[in-house]
Amino acid sequence: MKENPSFFSSRAACITALLVIFILGFAIRLYDLTDLPLEFHSTRQMLSALKARGMYYQTLSASQVPAEQRSFAIQQWKIRASVEPEFLERIVAFTYQFTGEQVWIARIYSSLFWLIGALFLFLLARDLTSTDGALAAIAFYLFSPYAILASRSFQPDPLMVMLIIIFLWAVYKSFPLRSTPVGPPQGEGWPKAGVRDAILAGLFGGFAIFIKLPAAFFVIGGGVGALLRRGTLRDALKQPQVYVMSVLGVLPGAAYVIYGVWVAGYLGQQFGGRFIPSLFLSPSYYLGWVSMLNLVIGGAVLTLALLGLFFLEDKKRRFLLGLWAGYALFGLYFNYHISTHDYYSLPLIPIVALSLAPLADWFLAHLAKLTPSRLMRFAAFCLLLSGTLMSLWNTRSQLNSVDYRPETAMWTEIAEKVSENTLAGLTQDYGQRLAYWGWKNINSWPTHGDLIYRNDLLGAQRDFESQFEELALTKDFFVVTDFTDLALQPFLEQKLSQYPIFAEGKGYVIYDLHE
Repeated sequence: MKENPSFFSSRAACITALLVIFILGFAIRLYDLTDLPLEFHSTRQMLSALKARGMYYQTLSASQVPAEQRSFAIQQWKIRASVEPEFLERIVAFTYQFTGEQVWIARIYSSLFWLIGALFLFLLARDLTSTDGALAAIAFYLFSPYAILASRSFQPDPLMVMLIIIFLWAVYKSFPLRSTPVGPPQGEGWPKAGVRDAILAGLFGGFAIFIKLPAAFFVIGGGVGALLRRGTLRDALKQPQVYVMSVLGVLPGAAYVIYGVWVAGYLGQQFGGRFIPSLFLSPSYYLGWVSMLNLVIGGAVLTLALLGLFFLEDKKRRFLLGLWAGYALFGLYFNYHISTHDYYSLPLIPIVALSLAPLADWFLAHLAKLTPSRLMRFAAFCLLLSGTLMSLWNTRSQLNSVDYRPETAMWTEIAEKVSENTLAGLTQDYGQRLAYWGWKNINSWPTHGDLIYRNDLLGAQRDFESQFEELALTKDFFVVTDFTDLALQPFLEQKLSQYPIFAEGKGYVIYDLHE
């Protein structure tokens, strides 16, 4: 049977395309590098920024920083919730010892993690389809507008996605298709390569789960999909690689949970509120999930990715179906977060990229037939490149649309106004920006979203007056910087209007609670 022609037919063309994709993918992530980490889920990024600073200040002596600042930075690190291991934060804090406190260092690390993931995604997609399909897969993975923003953020998700991809590559190699029946030949052991890949898969899968426990859904989904390529699940379970990977995959995450829940105790309350059965009867859950998918992937791309499954042979399709099933189960369990937090669908991006690969392979093969000459092939490549550059320019414009650097001065100014007085307030990121740039603690008033979550979903409604008395009246001043959220809370807005304004400036109002 004659093979389809390849669009990138020569080795030089493949290497050139690969270099162009990686260079552009890294360059766009370094654009506006030194801006404040507020362009993408700032609450989560500020949490990591505060933790990294506390770790760094712990290594400094009293002669290097004021004792009050050192104590405050360490305290802010210690009091913050620790849902995941502080792995990335420790790497960044260690780097601060050579660069000084530069929070944009985290952007470089996260971007590098995402690019390393792209390399293994290319290898996996090439095994699934061809070099053409693999190049298209990593182009989507690196140039998707949402992926660009998310993959340079200061949070553990880019690292988790990288580890998941490496696991998928290793587990796919651990169970290659064979013409012989499932199971080791009589009198022979498993090939050393299969055992080696199984160990690699177990290590990287376990590390992914250790970094962020929800990775287990994608690790299990990918593992089951790889097993089903060989035949039935019952036969696949006879393979020793399964147990090697399972032990290595379970140990790191299990050790972290056991330590965090039963030894240190800081994880005990972190697992609540993620699965809410009543949401399955709420249309908002399903509509919210669809909205998140439209934001992260896009409806048209998602449709093409699902259609791409039909372009794969059955045994390879089983592997991708295992990944899609893992994501579906993930969304059913984390039903509140999957419908409200877009970055919870971030691991879907490499799955979509792999699903697009067979469709892209088919398209590029037909394009190769239509461009037999080098000139026509080069013209087609230029058109593909120009479309990519236009998409990157739009993302560049989005990054350039807001400059967050002036906020540093505002938070410093607020801290100077209130001096040593105690604070309550409705501010962005639960007061973390004031803690980071103003070096001030604040008793944070719940946002409108928090009130909906607590009242409607958890049934934890509280009387407004008693809540205001408990959270605010024990403080000297009430700071408001999030006026959009204040407008959604008329009871709070009316209550604050009864108090005199102590100070105000561009972007903030401070109410005096003494009177």
